[in-house]
Amino acid sequence: MLLAMFDHISIAVYNLDRAIAFYDAAFAPLGVRRLWTVADAAGYGYEGADEPFAVKQIPDSVEIGSNNATHVAFRASDRETVKAFHASALLHGGIDEGAPGLHPEYGSGYFAAFVRDPDGNRLEAVLHEAR
Repeated sequence: MLLAMFDHISIAVYNLDRAIAFYDAAFAPLGVRRLWTVADAAGYGYEGADEPFAVKQIPDSVEIGSNNATHVAFRASDRETVKAFHASALLHGGIDEGAPGLHPEYGSGYFAAFVRDPDGNRLEAVLHEAR
């Protein structure tokens, strides 16, 4: 059994409804779904598993920033899934940070796509192909 390094990851958003619409769509190609929603947060993961990823609304007075300080990469099962993640994210308010393709600067067989969510958090879908 592969053990996960993290128990969960939570990122800040300014508008929870907008974030839910974005993440519901962006995660669908990855097989990740929303598992719970409360007044100021929503949790995502695989059906029947604990939620490893959450979005939490913060006040507008707190700066999230749009640098690479927050970067979360999600595993994809194949190239088509990486492409679908990227396309769905862009259709739902994401900003292109790198089209799907090979990125040898990160390693042999590293196929990924990069987006920013509507609040500036940097996201990636990645496939580590056989070398």
